Amino acid sequence: MSKKDTCEIYCYDEEKVNRIQNDLQTVEISGVAQLFKAIADENRAKIAYALCKDEELCVCDIAHIIGSTVPNASFHLRTLYKQGVVKYRKEGKLAFYSIDDDHIKQLIMIAIAHKKEVKINA
Repeated sequence: MSKKDTCEIYCYDEEKVNRIQNDLQTVEISGVAQLFKAIADENRAKIAYALCKDEELCVCDIAHIIGSTVPNASFHLRTLYKQGVVKYRKEGKLAFYSIDDDHIKQLIMIAIAHKKEVKINA
């Protein structure tokens, strides 16, 4: 960090700080951090994106899409499932996964749009 990107004196707006600190106590921010942590892995991000593009995919489809083994894809899917990113259903011997709800899909698509914007403006 350089002096240009930090405050040169220490002062803060007590009213704003108190209001936001109080808000933080009512929001499950650690859960939000865990959600982003779950999709921060490149393979899990690929899986989430793939599931945004198709309503439902089986574990074998996902393994081929991300270029991994079925056990590795299953590992990533379990992580996403535990964090509420995906849901699954069994059909005979197959397990099909889908995005848990539209909020997750929106987060993924907004992140992709943001990254495209940043790349264009760079």
